[in-house]
Amino acid sequence: MGPVVALSTLSAQGRGAPPPMPTSERIPSSLMTFFVTSEPIGNGGNLGGLAGADAHCQQLATAAGAGGKTWRAYLSTQARPGQPAVNARDRIGSGPWFHPKERLLDYLKRRLSRPIIGSEIHGDTLAEAQRGSNLTKEFALTEKGELVNGISDPLPTRHDMLTGSQPDGRAFTDNADHTCNNWTSNGAGSAQVGHSDRIGYGNQSWNSSHGTTGCSQRDLVSHGGVGLFYCFAVN
Repeated sequence: MGPVVALSTLSAQGRGAPPPMPTSERIPSSLMTFFVTSEPIGNGGNLGGLAGADAHCQQLATAAGAGGKTWRAYLSTQARPGQPAVNARDRIGSGPWFHPKERLLDYLKRRLSRPIIGSEIHGDTLAEAQRGSNLTKEFALTEKGELVNGISDPLPTRHDMLTGSQPDGRAFTDNADHTCNNWTSNGAGSAQVGHSDRIGYGNQSWNSSHGTTGCSQRDLVSHGGVGLFYCFAVN
């Protein structure tokens, strides 16, 4: 709907009508389909499972004026007896993805050229995932439209994003814990995290950079995060 309104405005200007006064340089929040949580749940890797993480996304989106959409946390869970794995990539719909603070002209240019869609967020190999994603620090804004502190920014660094995922967006299949016991532990275990600024040691991936040494809030902070994660609209 955004492009239709904008193109109609341009047509009116071409007929000599005065351009309307801009009300905001932001895309309306109803078009926001992606954000980073501005605040953590605060209990380490215990997010209350996927349901608790989804509820956190929904709550923050509602506060930002985008509660009319269904929001899901970009998190994988690992298989357990009687419980199949859940892949983060399968929870988030197909896009396209719009961050909370795109200027109208930037939005139109990207929408008409190369919007971020599911196939561009993930690759099925490490190289494809690193090469194919358009998600960058400038795109990974909070629901408030704020940048997340990364490497070289003022402390504290908050670029570690909980995902529990491999670079292709799928759950790990080994026996190690990569999800803080499927997002229910704030003690033992580990969480795989990505870097929202795509900077750091190891694999400089937005969704699968390294594991944490534990699942407590202190463990998450010691690595350069606070327990933030990505939220995507599914509708």
